[in-house]
Amino acid sequence: MDDTRLRAILDDVSSGRMDAQTAHDALKGCRFAPYARLAEGICLDTSRAARTGQPEVVFGQGKDDRQLVAAVGGLRDAGQPALVTRLDPAQGEKLLTTFPEGEYWERPRLFSLGRSLELAEPWPASGEVMIVSAGAADLPVAMEALGAARFFGLSAGFLADVGVAGLHRLLQGVEALSVARLHVAVAGMEGALPSVLAGMFGKPVIAVPTSVGYGTGLSGLAALLTMLNSCAPGLCVVNIDNGYGAAALAAKLLAALSTPAPDERA
Repeated sequence: MDDTRLRAILDDVSSGRMDAQTAHDALKGCRFAPYARLAEGICLDTSRAARTGQPEVVFGQGKDDRQLVAAVGGLRDAGQPALVTRLDPAQGEKLLTTFPEGEYWERPRLFSLGRSLELAEPWPASGEVMIVSAGAADLPVAMEALGAARFFGLSAGFLADVGVAGLHRLLQGVEALSVARLHVAVAGMEGALPSVLAGMFGKPVIAVPTSVGYGTGLSGLAALLTMLNSCAPGLCVVNIDNGYGAAALAAKLLAALSTPAPDERA
């Protein structure tokens, strides 16, 4: 059960449109339970959306086909949307064959069921969240962030290939970057782009280092350390290549900002 459905049931009980027994049956029917233990070693956290506002997302890397199918099917049977990250092409095709109503996007390695990610070009030029990619080689991670943001219901704009080697390219997005509430900056090599954004705009920046770069880039470690040592304030950093984690953090930050404080609800 997701948070929207739970709130609707509670609202119906509060308003008298639904009695307690009907609500109880509805909650049971939606499988409101701490978890669902399935075959293939899968134990789904089916109450995560009600508890945290975000449903469980399946990490595809390292799982075999049977585990992936069980996990996606289990989420679907629990009445929840499914997002799977870090899929190789064979895994993606297997899920698309099993669940033809879903979507598989090869470049960001994402599969979704129950929510459309709409990752085809042209990408939106503006949004509440702006996802900015330093280079074209960073696109897989940046698109993972875009797809996950869409899955979490965010309005997300996308600005690609505007890194510091040609910083004037960033000017095309100044208006969208100025009105967005939050930036997600995805960069490899030396990882300088998040510092530029944090220094130019008064927005929180979630920095995503990527494993793009030559030898001393150390598979993203150099970019990670650059971002952690930024002198531009208001910047936080997620793990290397973790576009999904950046989108999840963005969704939680914006949800917290839109939720009234307890003393404002009366």
